[in-house]
Amino acid sequence: MSEPITLNVGGKLYTTSLSTLTSFPDSMLGAMFSGKMPTKRDGQGNCFIDRDGKVFRYILNFLRTSHLDLPEDFQEMGLLRREADFYQVQPLIEALQEKEVELSKAEKNAMLNITLDQRIQMVHFTVREAPQIYSLSSSNMEVFSAHIFSTSSLFLKLLGSKVFYCFNGNLSSISSYLEDPYHVTLDWVASVEGLPEEEYTRQNLKRLWVLPSKKQINSFQMFVEEVLKIAMSDGFCVDSSHPHSSDFMNNKIIRLIRYK
Repeated sequence: MSEPITLNVGGKLYTTSLSTLTSFPDSMLGAMFSGKMPTKRDGQGNCFIDRDGKVFRYILNFLRTSHLDLPEDFQEMGLLRREADFYQVQPLIEALQEKEVELSKAEKNAMLNITLDQRIQMVHFTVREAPQIYSLSSSNMEVFSAHIFSTSSLFLKLLGSKVFYCFNGNLSSISSYLEDPYHVTLDWVASVEGLPEEEYTRQNLKRLWVLPSKKQINSFQMFVEEVLKIAMSDGFCVDSSHPHSSDFMNNKIIRLIRYK
């Protein structure tokens, strides 16, 4: 075993050996640590590489074992592929291509299950009628919840690129609310007539929008229609056995399937 070498990759430290770093001589790392390319050092004297530090662990493990080992819920395949291209580890690039083909085949057949819930809630708020004159008001508010499960993580990514929360004057993708790659729970409210905009923020009330059509979702029917459009554009169809097509828009549990 050669002496340990510590690398600083994007601020994350890794310790390995020279033999590991040069295990693929034709790669950029092989060239760097065989003296064919200059290296930079950080303030502690560690070799510094200005790349993503998080995914470098998978590259380093491949250098050690020549096997691509990724967790089942790995969600940064695109980033890892770009990093592999940068380091020019050709066997890793080929392994990633094979992995993406495997994932693509697994994603073709999929199920989408949506459970819907709705309730009426009283909301209280103040209304400014004139400078220093406020009145107390209240109104019924529709509150919606949708639990979405899909065996296709790529579909939930697609959904996240089109469905957004509106909160505090900003739109944020529902992707950041994923419980895991296959589940997301959405909670939102319909617009309330007369409710000041700042009250939505103060009372932590999120609204739901669909882009690029710029539609605000104020009913379950609209939500189901928009999700159906997105799902069917991705190859899903209604499971004819659940629910019956004649009662589709009124059902609280919706299942779609995809066969390719």
